[in-house]
Amino acid sequence: MFSGIVEFLGIVTSLKKEQSNLQITVKSSFVNELKIDQSISHNGVCLTVVDITGENYTVTAIDETLNKTNLGSLKIGDVINLERCLKLGDRLDGHIVQGHVDQTATCLNAEETNGSWAYTFEYDKSKNNVTVEKGSVCVNGVSLTVVNSQENSFSVCIIPYTHEHTNFKNIQKGTVVNLEFDILGKYISKLMLHKTTELSA
Repeated sequence: MFSGIVEFLGIVTSLKKEQSNLQITVKSSFVNELKIDQSISHNGVCLTVVDITGENYTVTAIDETLNKTNLGSLKIGDVINLERCLKLGDRLDGHIVQGHVDQTATCLNAEETNGSWAYTFEYDKSKNNVTVEKGSVCVNGVSLTVVNSQENSFSVCIIPYTHEHTNFKNIQKGTVVNLEFDILGKYISKLMLHKTTELSA
């Protein structure tokens, strides 16, 4: 379980294919605090630490994860958002994030607006995911508030601190990002779908 508050930035130092899996090695400043089997959010994707060597640790992304997220397009040197899992008693400064990416989205626009930054993202509406105005959404592991919620797109606004301390500073028009929609919204959406199906039966 995560909160969508990015703690560190990591740098991809190695990518190694093993059958349909991808071994991703990341350099980060908190490696000395890690242990094998620990869960870490990488651009919003929960992955398990399988090896620790010096300043680097390695995680494994399976084929399904690579198909559903932007991890399959990583390159050596890329900067990724990192968050360690929550501890009981921690403050939930963002929102409830599972680290299970629902789908990707493409950045339609990124612009600076008097010191802050505004981003618009478009996603495939056929997967039945929804946003709501002023609701929560997780973009590349960052907990954000939705503005201009549309059927297949939404916008978010980033304060200077978030822009500087996450990989949002590298997102531009055409960049593919990971989305995790709000868990409460997903439950409600599924219940409503079942209710509609029952009424039409």
